[in-house]
Amino acid sequence: MTNRERFQAVFRGEKPDDRLPAIEWASWWPDTTNNWVTQGLRPGLTFHEIAPELGLDQHYQFWLPHRSAACPEPEYNGGPIAEDEEEYEKILPLLYPDDEVTPQIEAMKALKPGHDRGDYPIWFSLDGGFWFPRTILGIENHLYSFYDQPELYHRMLDDALAFQMRQLERIYDILTPDFMTFGEDMSYNNGPMISEDSFDEFLLPYYQKIVPFIKEHGTKVIVDTDGDVSRMIPWLRRAGIEGVLPLERQAGVDVNALRELYPDFIFIGAFDKMTMRKGVDEMRQEFERLLPAMKSGYFIPSVDHQTPPDVPLERYHVYVEMLKEYGEKAVK
Repeated sequence: MTNRERFQAVFRGEKPDDRLPAIEWASWWPDTTNNWVTQGLRPGLTFHEIAPELGLDQHYQFWLPHRSAACPEPEYNGGPIAEDEEEYEKILPLLYPDDEVTPQIEAMKALKPGHDRGDYPIWFSLDGGFWFPRTILGIENHLYSFYDQPELYHRMLDDALAFQMRQLERIYDILTPDFMTFGEDMSYNNGPMISEDSFDEFLLPYYQKIVPFIKEHGTKVIVDTDGDVSRMIPWLRRAGIEGVLPLERQAGVDVNALRELYPDFIFIGAFDKMTMRKGVDEMRQEFERLLPAMKSGYFIPSVDHQTPPDVPLERYHVYVEMLKEYGEKAVK
């Protein structure tokens, strides 16, 4: 079975005939790979070169830029680049850059032969209806904007939607990505950062316009939101979303409990990254915890965010071996 066929089988709720996919869905922290270079990893490797070097399956993600390279950065982390509609108007020429998506479109064309052969899945990411306004308004202003500037919020989502639909047309003229994610990060350790009422008023209409188009083209639709997403899953399902990642264990997420509640929902992640810092026995216990969900289908186990920098390279090799070992157990 090819790499891409494994993904497609899991997304259909079927068992691959050899093992589950073995991936790290997010790129490694620079501190992590820099430490690994001192421990024997070949220097100068890109993410897509590191994955096969470590024995992982290849996959290609394209996160489409929603701001041009000329767009100003906030003065501080989480700060605004526009605080009201007048300021939004001023930066509009620097948003939604069709031309800066073109290099990614060309890269997809180059990868299409390998994708068609099944060498790797391809997926793309869009700034979602919670994430994108936050990058413009800043963290604090964004949370107030649901109440203080609802007209601006709806306008921003309409503008983002028009841009995203243009890019989807370009992508589907080339190939059908296997899945996609909306970058959202709208939950954290204590649950959602948005109420269900606000979700229904602002995000639901946005999703209902774009999600059906993506699904009609055969791409699975997943939301990327950190922390505890458990309470939000029914909301996402109403919006047509088909899965979530990364299911962070430190936030109390229990993928086995979620599987019982949502037997056909796609999950990616869920492996407690903190066990990787502790030792081999703790990693094996974590795989044993995940095995029931792994056997249930619609689940690709992976680190529940990114591998911590203090995980030794030798131990990461053991992690990859276990990932494949339990991936085989899951399909037997």
